[in-house]
Amino acid sequence: MKRIVVFAFLIISMGINGQNNASVPTVQGARKDFTFVFMTDIHLQPERGAQEAFQKVIDTVNKLNVDFVITGGDLVYDVLRGNFNRSDSLFRTYSNTIKKFNMPVYNTIGNHELFGIYKESDITKDHPDYKYGMYERYLGKRYYSFDHKGWHFISLCSIDEKDQRYIGVIDEEQMEWLKKDIAKLDANIPIVLSTHIPFISTYNQRYPKNKVKEVPNELWIYNRDEILKLFNNLNLKLVLQGHMHWIEDINIQNKTRFITGGSVAGRPSWRRKDDRGDGVHYDEEGFMLVHVKNDSISWKYMDNKWESRLSPNEK
Repeated sequence: MKRIVVFAFLIISMGINGQNNASVPTVQGARKDFTFVFMTDIHLQPERGAQEAFQKVIDTVNKLNVDFVITGGDLVYDVLRGNFNRSDSLFRTYSNTIKKFNMPVYNTIGNHELFGIYKESDITKDHPDYKYGMYERYLGKRYYSFDHKGWHFISLCSIDEKDQRYIGVIDEEQMEWLKKDIAKLDANIPIVLSTHIPFISTYNQRYPKNKVKEVPNELWIYNRDEILKLFNNLNLKLVLQGHMHWIEDINIQNKTRFITGGSVAGRPSWRRKDDRGDGVHYDEEGFMLVHVKNDSISWKYMDNKWESRLSPNEK
């Protein structure tokens, strides 16, 4: 794997309601201001009060007067292991529930949305919903772009299947589409990427499980260097990331912010404790409120005021 050498200012937010107001200057003049929500790792499921908690998130967001919502993947939990009836029910519940938002919702696919790819799955590869099929049937294309008030947003699919597991990668089909999508952009247009698996993250450096020489393919995007080079001569302002259930803001070369957006479900999913006795900090269940003003970006992590409902024998 190629190494990426960067000069980075790492700004790691590790508390609830963390806020960062750093801005990244751009040569473009003032644009229309707007606000949006980035929420990731929702893990919607019938267990552990998750549906009630997500409705609480929706009610909160609907009071914030934001332009739209971007999700960062892992919307449901879980379809990797097959079980058509449960998986179909999860997607149906999620797609119906997000209709309760009073603003548009732009979804990003996560690893838990890849239907039936695990070895223990009862689904074969010729099933019409296999891998991306069920996601696209309910929620549309797994990668796409849209424009908003002079900004160009790109939602990427950062997951593929290899040896009946998921890996972080941008596949060739998507790569060709991405090249065409950004080829039409003026060099000064600010760009925002949304990805589930991060391009860059500090989590495993802060809390390493094992000493590794290379990035584990299920934690960061394997071909990230190849993708990021496509934006060398463009105005990539912001990369929104999920997967890690971790809040961080990395400013690279005072040009691009890589923001990992915590988790609606907390960490572990709907089983978060303030102290699990392992020396690891666990961010509160919540989402990010993002402000774009005069081409600068600021955010606030919104604690959803939810407490996990753990049975006595759960960890």
